[in-house]
Amino acid sequence: MQETSAPSSPLAAPRVLGTPECLWPAAADLGEGTLWSVREQALYWIDILQPRLFRYDPATGAQRTWHFDEEITAISERASAPGLFLTLRRGFALFDTTAPGDTTQPRYLHQPEPERINNRFNDGKCDSRGRFWAGSMDFDCKAPTGALYRFDADGQCTRHDDGFEVTNGPTWSGDGRTMYFNNTAINTMYAYDFDMDAGAVSNKRLWHRFPKGDGLPDGMTTDAAGRLWIAHWDGACVTCHDPVSAAELCRIALPASNVTDCAFGGADMQTLYITTARNGRTEEQLQGEPLAGGLFSVRIDSPGVPAALFAG
Repeated sequence: MQETSAPSSPLAAPRVLGTPECLWPAAADLGEGTLWSVREQALYWIDILQPRLFRYDPATGAQRTWHFDEEITAISERASAPGLFLTLRRGFALFDTTAPGDTTQPRYLHQPEPERINNRFNDGKCDSRGRFWAGSMDFDCKAPTGALYRFDADGQCTRHDDGFEVTNGPTWSGDGRTMYFNNTAINTMYAYDFDMDAGAVSNKRLWHRFPKGDGLPDGMTTDAAGRLWIAHWDGACVTCHDPVSAAELCRIALPASNVTDCAFGGADMQTLYITTARNGRTEEQLQGEPLAGGLFSVRIDSPGVPAALFAG
């Protein structure tokens, strides 16, 4: 495995317009899964461990919450039907957001690793062809039992890599030729060559590590310029990076230590939505972070790109 390096960044730094605002102080145990719905003009996000699915309408401030029977870990909109494709504790499922009430449960499609009883799924999202990429992880965040999977609209599931403690991401370069994927527990961000036609990864290499004391890499997204935005677990911020050199271009401080995920949204795709978590903080620490577990937003002077839809 080789390391990617470059002397300087060719991309301009974006401007952050103002400071983050807490839109929903939901006190999420493990807020994650930020997803902007272009067709609904609404933001979905989740609390993995409670477990809950949230929907926020920025035009009206309306909030809706669904309660699940087991962990919900990542979400994507469907291209061919209303509702969401998602990962639960054991694998891939569908969920109908149009059903009445808040207790409708998802329907499993596939559980790829029944033998790994101490695992659960974690982060994931679709590539531009509508294939869902997701990682599993050790419940205790210690054993390297997590794997990287691709789930296709026809139900085919493929394991592409293995040996992760805590998986997060993925996201892609602006040209779609590189996929980035994090092993949070060991502060390691990988880059793979990505074959869009084949839906395959190769040439895994170290892309970046955060400096000591700057937290651990969690969820991330890519903007329209190709820059990567990465949430810092135990780092109280989101940072923006050049996709080649990994040089830090800007930083957004949050009033919560455990920052978990981010996604662009809004009518102009220039609002960065950010999730946080209370998990991993003591009660004494949380007294100084009353908004931990909340959903935040901040305006950026350049847009992101719409989330790819699951092809099924």
